[in-house]
Amino acid sequence: MASHPALKRGIRFRDLVLFYVVVVLSVRWTAMAATAGPSILVVWVAALFCFFIPLAASVMELSSRHPEEGGIYVWTREAFGDFSGFLCAFIYWMSNLPFFAGVLYFGAASALFAFGPQAQALSASPLYYMAFSVFWLAVITALNVLGVDAGKWLNNIGALGSLLPLTVLILLGVASYWRFGPATPVTAASLVPHWSLNNAVFWSSVFFAFSAIEAASAMGDEIQNPRRNVPLALLVGGCILAIGYIGGTAALLFTLPAQAVAGPDGFVNGIALLASRLGFGWMLVPMALLVALNAVGGAAANLSSTARLPFVVGVDRYLPPAFGWIHPRFRTPWIAIASYGAAGMIVVLLGQAGASVRSAYEWLVSMSVISLFLPYLFLFSAMIRLQGRAAGPEVRRVPGGKPVAIGLASMGLASTVITIVLSVIPAGDEANKPLAVAKVLSATAVLVGLGVGMFVVGRVKGRKQRS
Repeated sequence: MASHPALKRGIRFRDLVLFYVVVVLSVRWTAMAATAGPSILVVWVAALFCFFIPLAASVMELSSRHPEEGGIYVWTREAFGDFSGFLCAFIYWMSNLPFFAGVLYFGAASALFAFGPQAQALSASPLYYMAFSVFWLAVITALNVLGVDAGKWLNNIGALGSLLPLTVLILLGVASYWRFGPATPVTAASLVPHWSLNNAVFWSSVFFAFSAIEAASAMGDEIQNPRRNVPLALLVGGCILAIGYIGGTAALLFTLPAQAVAGPDGFVNGIALLASRLGFGWMLVPMALLVALNAVGGAAANLSSTARLPFVVGVDRYLPPAFGWIHPRFRTPWIAIASYGAAGMIVVLLGQAGASVRSAYEWLVSMSVISLFLPYLFLFSAMIRLQGRAAGPEVRRVPGGKPVAIGLASMGLASTVITIVLSVIPAGDEANKPLAVAKVLSATAVLVGLGVGMFVVGRVKGRKQRS
């Protein structure tokens, strides 16, 4: 990496653990999973062992081999060269743009529960969702420009929006199960996942829920002692994620009928029903606000980490050099952060600009899984490739050494390929399935082609600047 001004190392171990929680643990996935029946618990366990653990192990070693700013971009570049590194980073940061709108829309819907039935009239107002999303993206961008100390606190507080509601949910679920018995009968047969096309597509979403654990390493030069803190934070954060997802899903699954937690408001509806059943109806307001806070924190963590990729690429001169600038006072990559935040706001506005643009926006959101998982092909392949290179004594290796590392990375690579294939399959109610597949594949090809074009232009300009 080209030399660049020093960034502030303001991310401590506690901040790192809470970052992993807020960036991965989204309460909306528990309600979505609970509608699928008891067999989804087995799918959660499969996703944990076949995707998340290989991903966490790869992130641990790769971030120890190359702990500098840039994360997945640096790892891919070191393994396969500048072109692969740029393409991986480009797809990664583009895939997150529609995520901001999706997660903040979920937060906006959840917040309405805190303000009574009258506020529910806004649930059909595009202006409300647009204003909520743009406002919070502006706040997130401003705080991250002001410095890592300001930005990390929004991440930390946002983590409470998943930890507290899920803890309350699990406790309410245990109390409800003890007093009223199960709402869903559980047998050995019901725990066996039944193969069908629709089920398989749904399972890919469960694997998707465990993604993004690599995001913090994009801020490697802002983490205190990353070689020590990243592995420990991954271990602690991973345990919290597994308990939160599996425990939260089980609490909803065993105590409420599936239709009660269906839809985007399923988690808050589940909390409301359980709290009312047990005489704690007052819990709805604080829980709804915390769930909205979780959505804001998830957007904040993704924006703060992913914005570091265009910064490092700008330092390497494959984007305009301004992306590599450090603010002299705040010591943050302010151009990269501000540009990425502005791009997120534009995507939100395009989502409500009109019928045709709305269709294009939904099309972009529908391919978010495939566009996010493509960089994991680079990540797991880099893990395998770098096993052939020597590692110094300061590098934290995967327990078991090279054979275990290659085995875990290969398992993660296979899970990634399967998830990508399943994400291409259209939903069962899609009228024209061949056209839907063609649209997703063509959109992916356009995205990759755009990345290739930008790399070529950046390389030509970079050579001119250096000369």
